[in-house]
Amino acid sequence: MRSAKKPNGEQPPAPDNAAAPSANRPDSQKTETPPLRGASNEQLKSRTKLLGLRVIRLVDALPKTTAAQIVARQVLRSALSVGANYRAACRARSRAEFIAKMGIVEEEVDETHYWLEIIGESELMDGARFGSLLDETSELTAMVVASIRTARKGAR
Repeated sequence: MRSAKKPNGEQPPAPDNAAAPSANRPDSQKTETPPLRGASNEQLKSRTKLLGLRVIRLVDALPKTTAAQIVARQVLRSALSVGANYRAACRARSRAEFIAKMGIVEEEVDETHYWLEIIGESELMDGARFGSLLDETSELTAMVVASIRTARKGAR
């Protein structure tokens, strides 16, 4: 229960967990993790999860040859790691930890892009069926790199 005013007429301070940090209250952000420019944390969480889901569907559509199944396991592993590691970065306890975890996200999304290129160049699947996945991995890579740069700038 909160009282409306203290006896001297001042408002009591709100508890730290009373409201989410506001864009117009920069001091309310308790973590050192920098906000992402151009895309919110929730947007990137959603996009990285969607990448994993789309790759699951792509893997299911690959031929059942030995080579295709080996590549399928690799691209699936790296694509699912993108979202999992991004979520870990969002829970980072410091700026340095955030930067390190985002570095892992960068590696995994780049590896996913590589395996998608292999699928296309080896003609395991028609490139038209997954070209938008290549575009998405390129965009995610750019966003992650930009986020890392922003975090590094803020650390100085």
